[in-house]
Amino acid sequence: MNTKATIDLNSDLGENSPDRVVADDAAMLGIVSSANVACGFHAGTPEGIRTTLADAVANGVTIGAHPGYRDYENFGRRAMDIESATLQAHVEYQLGALISLTTAVGGAVRYVKPHGALYNTIARDERQARSVVAAVKAIDPSLVLLGLAGGVVLDVAEKAGLATAAEAFADRAYTPGGELVSRAEPGAVLHDAEEVAARMLRLAREGVVEAIDGTDVAVRADSICVHGDSDGAIRMAAAIRELFEAEGMVIAPFAGASA
Repeated sequence: MNTKATIDLNSDLGENSPDRVVADDAAMLGIVSSANVACGFHAGTPEGIRTTLADAVANGVTIGAHPGYRDYENFGRRAMDIESATLQAHVEYQLGALISLTTAVGGAVRYVKPHGALYNTIARDERQARSVVAAVKAIDPSLVLLGLAGGVVLDVAEKAGLATAAEAFADRAYTPGGELVSRAEPGAVLHDAEEVAARMLRLAREGVVEAIDGTDVAVRADSICVHGDSDGAIRMAAAIRELFEAEGMVIAPFAGASA
């Protein structure tokens, strides 16, 4: 049995823009220990991202870069067969921008968590995984790569000498094989705060979650994500934190302090 006493709680933030407000960043930053902040390609604006970064620093929340495909229209959730050199350059560009904005508000970027379709693709596509890992190494090899537990990218990153951390998703259903159920399928996204909190407590304690077919699947997790744009995201994140703390578990960043 996994008796993990400390675990990270993260959320994807910095994704709001005047035409598309998807999350309450200020409220979420009072709950989570790490913030995956958009880098502008899939969502967000420079001024909005900067505000989220400044609020993260003020709340002592560890900052991670959240780069995605250049796909604003689809919120970075459309799979793309992008050429390797182009993908590497796009990720490097996004990391450079976020690191600079974070420095400007007195913080530091500690890790990288790719977004959406890019995240899912590099969990199984070694070619694109190598491009993302090469970008992280080129910009700052001290950054931790946060990815889907069991994903190809974690193996690629470890072989390249990067530190890695595995992530589980509080608000997503899992297949019996340990993959995320496609958002196109019914039941893929979870919303019940108490149910989600109980699932994540079991994950932290036993290393398993109940898959969508009712079977148990083993999932390694150094960090738990609640998507900022999920319906009821604040309630779910707060319920996880409240239950974990009541059970004597510590919510703390996996990648160190924000500054």
